[in-house]
Amino acid sequence: MASAKGLKVVGFIDCPGGGQVVVRNKRAYVGHVKPPNGTSIIDVSDPSKPRELARITVPEGTLSHKVRVENDVMLVNREVFPIGRVDPDFKGGLEVYDVSNPSKPTRITTWAARGMHRFTFDGRYVYGSPELDGYLGNVVSIIDFQNPARPEEVGRWWMPGQWTAGGEKPTWEGTAHRCHHPMRVGNRLYTSYWHGGFVILGIDDITKPKFISGLDWSPPFPWPTHTALPVPFLVRGRRIMLVADEDVVRLGPSFPAFLWIVDITDETKPIPFASFQVAEEDGTPKQDYTGLHQFCEEIRSTEIPIAWFAHGLRVVDIANPHAPKEVASFMPDVPTGATRVQSNDVCFDDRGLIYLIDRTRGLHILERT
Repeated sequence: MASAKGLKVVGFIDCPGGGQVVVRNKRAYVGHVKPPNGTSIIDVSDPSKPRELARITVPEGTLSHKVRVENDVMLVNREVFPIGRVDPDFKGGLEVYDVSNPSKPTRITTWAARGMHRFTFDGRYVYGSPELDGYLGNVVSIIDFQNPARPEEVGRWWMPGQWTAGGEKPTWEGTAHRCHHPMRVGNRLYTSYWHGGFVILGIDDITKPKFISGLDWSPPFPWPTHTALPVPFLVRGRRIMLVADEDVVRLGPSFPAFLWIVDITDETKPIPFASFQVAEEDGTPKQDYTGLHQFCEEIRSTEIPIAWFAHGLRVVDIANPHAPKEVASFMPDVPTGATRVQSNDVCFDDRGLIYLIDRTRGLHILERT
């Protein structure tokens, strides 16, 4: 049975599982995790009665699980499915749509690459993680969408060792060090780099991202780094950053991944000083997709909604950053066709409602009580 503490369910729609949900102008956009489902557009003007407006399909062998929308322009990713499958003929990147009429999304163009994983869109620039010819694994790319019909890459950064076409040689195995997700705050890109930890890049000159600092704790910690994002206000007089390691593709048997809190008051010397793990975890090894996945990418207060895979939604208060504590939670029912909950992504809308998508099936709309 579903259970909630400090949250109540406002609405639900039974849709295919998703990798990401974003809400703009009372419309929820869901990027799905399995073909042929690509992207759904859902009317949430009445959150108690969400209804699908449109769905875009994709060919088999294609993953389109990420979506961003600004100014009636929708961007969705295309990469090979499942991730890691070898297909030299696969063509991916970003698909660009006009969604001014959300019931009839109209394709504008493609920004082509071998593939694109996560990305952020601010209405002008995309900060993404494409796979490009000549590079080992995903790199950082800044793409200008001032004209959505003619997007143009304007900046690029990679970890030394990735540019194999330029003669560089990695110090890691395979694509263990690869860009997962760049996120812009002011003149910085806070960038998760999978088993390469995270890096902070300066973009005073957006065409030439510059390394400021980084930290790689994998190993000894076994999980890849999924998201790194600073809190947009001081917490007890300090600048802090939240870091999510994803509970998947571990280096070895371990307990599930958790949330890190890192002091970046001196951004050249990031210092991890606290963490949070759900109380149910007893330290014994678990299968993948049990622990942390992703916190809400819009930090509005010290209360942080987090999609915690098999543990549903957790709201964690970081007001005392040395001792983060859970203040609310929601555990959905196990979706039809699944053996356990797989909460994958969470976001706010402009009404303060919380949207939680399961990677197997179903979108919940919740309200903090």
